Amino acid sequence: LILCTPPMRDGNIHPAILYAADLCGVSQIFKGGGAQAIAAMAYGTASIPKVDKIFGPGNRFVTIAKQLVGRRNVAIDMPAGPSELLIIADENANPDFLAADLLSQSEHGADSQTILVSPDDQLLKQIPTAIQKQISQRQRQDILKESLQHTRLILVENIDDALAFSNEYAPEHLILALRDAERFSTQILNAGSVFLGNFTPESAGDYASGTNHTLPTGAFARSYSGLNTLSFMKAITFQNISPNGLRSLGPIIEEMAEAEELDAHKYAVTIRLKSLQER
Repeated sequence: LILCTPPMRDGNIHPAILYAADLCGVSQIFKGGGAQAIAAMAYGTASIPKVDKIFGPGNRFVTIAKQLVGRRNVAIDMPAGPSELLIIADENANPDFLAADLLSQSEHGADSQTILVSPDDQLLKQIPTAIQKQISQRQRQDILKESLQHTRLILVENIDDALAFSNEYAPEHLILALRDAERFSTQILNAGSVFLGNFTPESAGDYASGTNHTLPTGAFARSYSGLNTLSFMKAITFQNISPNGLRSLGPIIEEMAEAEELDAHKYAVTIRLKSLQER
C-alpha cells in the first residue's frame, strides 16, 4: 500500500497525512500529486512502483488521467472529481445553513459545482445575501469567488420535480434539507452520498459520520458506488465438478454453447460425456 501526496510549501508532508497513513498501514509515501502521480503509479518509475489499483479523488486532470490509465494499465476506484453538491430544500430549511453548505463544498477548488433546488422562491432569494455575509469570513475567498461562478439556484414546482432533477444529475453529495427528509430518501436513485435533514452537513461525511469521502462525480453516481471496503478486495471463483455433476450440467452447457454457435465450447463437454458413457 503506497501513498502519493503533494508536499506543503516547505517541502514536508502534512503531519496529519503522515499520521493517517501510519494508521492505515501505508508502507511507502511519495511526494507528488496530480495527473503526474497517477501516471507514475500506473506505469511505475525509478522510485515509484507500479500499482494494481489507484484510489482517490482529484481535480478534472486527475480524473481524466485515472480514466485514461484505467483503460488497460491499472484498475481505478471510480471517476472522482471535481467536487459536487446538490441541495434540495423546502420552506423549513435554514438559509444560513444552506449558504454554509454551498460554501463548504465550493472551497474544494475553482472547478467545484454547487446547486440548490427548491420550490420556495422566497428561500432562494435569501441565499445570495447569506453567501455574501459568510464568504467575507472564510479563508479561501479567491477560490470561493471563482467556484461560485458554477453555483446554481433552481426553482422547481415541487419536491418531486427536485428529486427527478437530482436523479438525472446524479450528484456526488446530496443534502435533503427537508421537513421529513427520510420519507423522501426512498426516491433517491442516483447519488454518491445522501445527507438527511437540516443538521446533517456534508462536512460530516467528509470527516466523521463513518461514510466514505471518495465518491463518484460527473453523473457517474448513476453507475458507481462510493469507495468502500469491497473496493480493496476482489473475488476469485473456483469450480470442481464431479462426473455425476457433469452428467447433470453437461446437456445444459451443450445447449447454451450451441445457441451461441461456439462448437468448441460444446465439444469440450461432449468429449467428457462420451468418456463417461464408455465407463
